Amino acid sequence: MRDTSKQYDAVINTCQSLFIKKMKDYGSAWRILRLPSLTDQIFIKAQRIRSLQQNAVRKVDEGEVSEFIGIINYCIMALIQLDKGIVEQPDLSTEEATALYEEKVAITKKLMEDKNHDYGEAWRDMRVSSLTDLILQKLLRVKQIEDNAGKTIVSEGIDANYQDMINYAVFALIHIEAGRS
Repeated sequence: MRDTSKQYDAVINTCQSLFIKKMKDYGSAWRILRLPSLTDQIFIKAQRIRSLQQNAVRKVDEGEVSEFIGIINYCIMALIQLDKGIVEQPDLSTEEATALYEEKVAITKKLMEDKNHDYGEAWRDMRVSSLTDLILQKLLRVKQIEDNAGKTIVSEGIDANYQDMINYAVFALIHIEAGRS
């Protein structure tokens, strides 16, 4: 599991670096996005990954890696929005947003470590396409929960689904880095 922790951190460092650069370019304009808007952005990225996995022809020169990074960053934004609420104007400095980012990653990584212990790193035997499908399934669940005004009867909440999507996307990027598909 030591390798998983290091690999996880390497993926997150790449994602966080891009997040910080975009914060410097755009500020925290993302803070105005409502949760369904973030969910839809994640859905678009996951659908594109699935399309790339199924189609031999690509008309845009961006692959799965950038889309998985986008999923991770949008999910972290959604987790921040869940806690802080939506605003009418950008309200976070790069430093504040980075601290919140790191807080959400720490919680999500702990969840991964706990599940990884219980599941015995089963994700290592999964295909990237299966991880993509699981992300899409989680997105459909989140959309349903959003349509139900956030209410669930026996299911985990929206935050747990975003955390699972982050972890599936990290696993997919670890596989891609290792040359697995």
